[in-house]
Amino acid sequence: MTLYDELVARGLIAQVTDEKEIKDLINNGKATFYIGFDPTADSLHVGHFMALCLMKRLQMAGNRPIALIGGGTAMVGDPSGRTDMRQMMTPETIAHNCDCFRTQMSRFIDFSDDKALMVNNADWLMDLNYIDVLREVGAHFSVNRMLSAECYKQRMEKGLSFLEFNYMIMQSFDFYTLFQKYGCNMQFGGDDQWSNMLGGTELIRRKLGKDAYAMTINLLLNSEGKKMGKTQSGAVWLDPDKTSPFEFYQYWRNVADSDVLKCMRMLTFLPLEQIDEMDTWEGSQLNRAKEILAYELTNLVHGEQEAKKAQESARALFSGGGSHTDMPSAEITDAHFTDGQIDILGLLVASGLTASRSEARRAVEQGGVTVNGTKVTDIRQAYAKDELSAEEFILKRGKKNFRKIVLK
Repeated sequence: MTLYDELVARGLIAQVTDEKEIKDLINNGKATFYIGFDPTADSLHVGHFMALCLMKRLQMAGNRPIALIGGGTAMVGDPSGRTDMRQMMTPETIAHNCDCFRTQMSRFIDFSDDKALMVNNADWLMDLNYIDVLREVGAHFSVNRMLSAECYKQRMEKGLSFLEFNYMIMQSFDFYTLFQKYGCNMQFGGDDQWSNMLGGTELIRRKLGKDAYAMTINLLLNSEGKKMGKTQSGAVWLDPDKTSPFEFYQYWRNVADSDVLKCMRMLTFLPLEQIDEMDTWEGSQLNRAKEILAYELTNLVHGEQEAKKAQESARALFSGGGSHTDMPSAEITDAHFTDGQIDILGLLVASGLTASRSEARRAVEQGGVTVNGTKVTDIRQAYAKDELSAEEFILKRGKKNFRKIVLK
């Protein structure tokens, strides 16, 4: 099976511009490709995970990745998939986020000996002269065609700022610059980026001619990546200080039955033959498949030691046994106590397992709350400080949400 065929079999490719050319490039290790990451936070999250795994997979086959950090485009903000304008960030915040991205990406991509590049589009976008951009770049874009792009159409009713309207031009200029400076001949992106990506291809064709156009290839990542990375409590980050290895493991351990093999194909480096054998698994076997998925991805992001610790902790919790030091914890201070006690509703709120006392009340009344393995049935149940200062006080809501209570 060729690399391209494997990408298709793993469900990673949704749309391409020139399949024959793409196959030749990536199957023979001749692709220099880029994927862009706008530094809108100080950590990458699970939504970026598919792109990072794809870059690693292509690099292993001899292709050269370019990780483009959008320090310049982040000054504008991508309107794709948005119903409102992104919050403006300061240059200092953007620079800090870029540094964080570099550290995390190095776990996936080998940047040594020029095997991969990491570049920041602020290096060329921030010094552009506005009139030069209008004449040299803007002249090649049709406003009518831009407004027909899905990323703009969905914002027209609520309002699209002129600032955001320029994003497509900036992203297109990125591909044009990377093509000229580094020989970048391919770009990857989610389905919401398709119009922006085609804009870059068209700009190269118009500026450099048909010969250059033949070497600019767009691939479209399957949109599944956009569905990842969110839980009820927010994003699942790759930074262990924001999402602990245990929480990261639990996220994948709790994926829906219908998604476990899909995620395994897209994100792990297990052989397809091994994954295909799991197609007939059901019941408890599916739980085993989820454990495999969670372990493989936690190992990839946080290393083997943290993956083993997370797996041991999860197994202990699901079996009703003890816990582990890397379990998510919640600190309870003197301010949470009234007359030396805290009731179960206040404890659920303080731990972050519920957002309000009314939500906590419903959780208890529905039988979904346990303390150290014992179900709590009385909403007036209260705990003294010495009970919380025990070696382990494990609060659980539902089947998946745990907190180790730590008295401070």
